[in-house]
Amino acid sequence: MPLRLAVWSGPRNISTALMRSWGNRADTVVVDEPLYAHYLKVTRLPHPGVEEILARHESDWRKVAETLTGPVPGGKAIYYQKHMAHHLLPEIERGWLSRLTHVFLIRDPKEMLTSLMKVLPEPRVEDTGLPQQVELFERVKAETGAAPPVFDSKDLLDAPEPMLRAMCASVGVAFDPAMLNWPAGPRETDGVWAKHWYGEVEKSTGFKPFRPKDEAVPERLRAVYERCVELYGILSERRV
Repeated sequence: MPLRLAVWSGPRNISTALMRSWGNRADTVVVDEPLYAHYLKVTRLPHPGVEEILARHESDWRKVAETLTGPVPGGKAIYYQKHMAHHLLPEIERGWLSRLTHVFLIRDPKEMLTSLMKVLPEPRVEDTGLPQQVELFERVKAETGAAPPVFDSKDLLDAPEPMLRAMCASVGVAFDPAMLNWPAGPRETDGVWAKHWYGEVEKSTGFKPFRPKDEAVPERLRAVYERCVELYGILSERRV
């Protein structure tokens, strides 16, 4: 049976670099934010390139779910699915998610919010993906009787090889050294939004060392930040 690996991240994380890492394995095919078009169709948020995204990508979540749980493209052993947790809107039924293996990628709320507010000046808690990550984490734990693996982006950047080895072990596959470095440039598997968001990733050839940010969360986002800290804490205490 192939491994259908759903990796759930919030925005302004290292999710695209992690997709590069897994995509550099010969046994893996990746898909980039498959629920994004549906999210934009429903929310009508003015994201860059929204019309092109809706024209080029499937916007019916039911059809997306069929492809994510159906035959793996190219017959590969691993189907790596890069998901933004906030794309998991309330009206999307959850049953099909039981056919996937789930991993969670989190980031310190202060680092995340001070980055997110540069592109979304008034972020809501649900825009961070943290409520959806906690919901899905608890769902998987209840269904399987075991807590799914959680990884913090800082840990991955501080120690890429040990953390990637741990991630592979947590989902039952062998670590591949090809995950540590990858060729620069775009990928055919990138969404059409890559030209708006992936400039830095396209220059990358590996994980860059973690550099802490010295930027405070503004007072207007204090309530959002405090709720994010609560939700992050639920996941962080279970991180690998």
